[in-house]
Amino acid sequence: MKFQTLCHLINFVLLIIANAKVSTPNLILIFADDQGYGDLSCFGSTKIKTPNIDRIAEKGRKFTNFMVASPVCTPSRAALLTGCYPKRVGMHKHVLFPGSTKGLNPSEHTLADHFKAMNYATACFGKWHLGHHKEVLPTANGFDTYYGIPYSNDMNHPDNKGKPKGGPEGMDLLWKDPESTLTKWRTPLVLDEEIIELPVDQRTITRRCTQKTIDFIKENKDSPFFIYLPHSMPHIPLYVPDEIRDPNPMNAYVNTIQHIDSEVGRILQTLDELNLTSNTFIIYTTDNGPWLGFRHHGGSAGSLRDGKGTTFEGGQRVPCVMSGPGIPPGTICDELMSSIDLLPTFAAITGKPLPQKVKIDGLDATALLMGNGNPPRNEFLYYTSRGELEGIRQGKWKLLVKKQKKSKEKYEVMLFDLLEDLSEKNNLSIQNPKLVERLSFRMKEIDAEIEQNSRLPWLKN
Repeated sequence: MKFQTLCHLINFVLLIIANAKVSTPNLILIFADDQGYGDLSCFGSTKIKTPNIDRIAEKGRKFTNFMVASPVCTPSRAALLTGCYPKRVGMHKHVLFPGSTKGLNPSEHTLADHFKAMNYATACFGKWHLGHHKEVLPTANGFDTYYGIPYSNDMNHPDNKGKPKGGPEGMDLLWKDPESTLTKWRTPLVLDEEIIELPVDQRTITRRCTQKTIDFIKENKDSPFFIYLPHSMPHIPLYVPDEIRDPNPMNAYVNTIQHIDSEVGRILQTLDELNLTSNTFIIYTTDNGPWLGFRHHGGSAGSLRDGKGTTFEGGQRVPCVMSGPGIPPGTICDELMSSIDLLPTFAAITGKPLPQKVKIDGLDATALLMGNGNPPRNEFLYYTSRGELEGIRQGKWKLLVKKQKKSKEKYEVMLFDLLEDLSEKNNLSIQNPKLVERLSFRMKEIDAEIEQNSRLPWLKN
């Protein structure tokens, strides 16, 4: 064989290998709990320093218009994994508790199912909150392994009774007494389908889930992997390792976020050391806005209005940064995107179509990740924490129609121009009656289709 021919053959083989690697990128999806839009330094926080999460933005893109599909935990997580509005998959009616008898139906096609079908190694390390029964834990929804808290970290096994005093004052007492994680709570830690620690030591849970992530990366460094890392923090109660704890409860939230950031740094360092960074997508975002009622134990929505539990922007617009192959470094995306778009986006990136018979609401946003092409999403629905339709976003316009409990008026209608009024201070509904009517019709139209084609959650017999 001639030398020139041999060179061409080698180059051809290398090209095939490179293309194969690009079509099977790794994905690490880090999902914080109750972290606000203003709680990262790359999103404007001057109080909290997050150099490692900021590094993801520097090496990739910052998404300033990223929406989650619910202002509370369970429905938001169901949407993230299925690419659907929570109502479509029957997971829209608030959060699950230790006594709940339903969960995400294993018949749904999740992000983990997608990667599992491509022979990826899949793992979930952290808060699940989509059903604690073994039939609906992560191992029943596409994940090879699971390690974490099955519901919120302020919930007690088995009946959610016997919890300590709540509110910011109660959280102050818990923060001052780090041993309270073992004496005041009965929150379980699950490995695959079994409780292995009761109560879980929440001081170390962020670090331990990170270590599980690092170990999994090392175990699968030569094959593709998908890791879903939904941290249980900074949902209250807040805990960090004793050796880094600031004893002043006024600094509890800052201390917790900066600990999460340090743990993100460990993951980034591992990827660098194993030469996996260039072929790994890393996403950092959160499930909903900050729990403002807990004051210094809760976060900040920055310039956005309100927080967790509301359909104002502070409840559902969340910080999001992504880096990975093809994502232009140091760029910002201001276009509308949602967590429900991640499943179809990574289906497109990996070149494996989603099941045609399974209707979803997400759209392929590859163009937004890569910084080329037109934005796919112009509309977005807002549902309350109880799953009631309350609003729609269309372009720059946002309509909210809120039921009133203590008013002669049955509904309060609000129309905002988010391009000019991100803080939702100026209600323009009276000046634009035709626009209100059109948007109201459209949101009901979309919701009717979702309801007509909704699917049942898993229900315990």
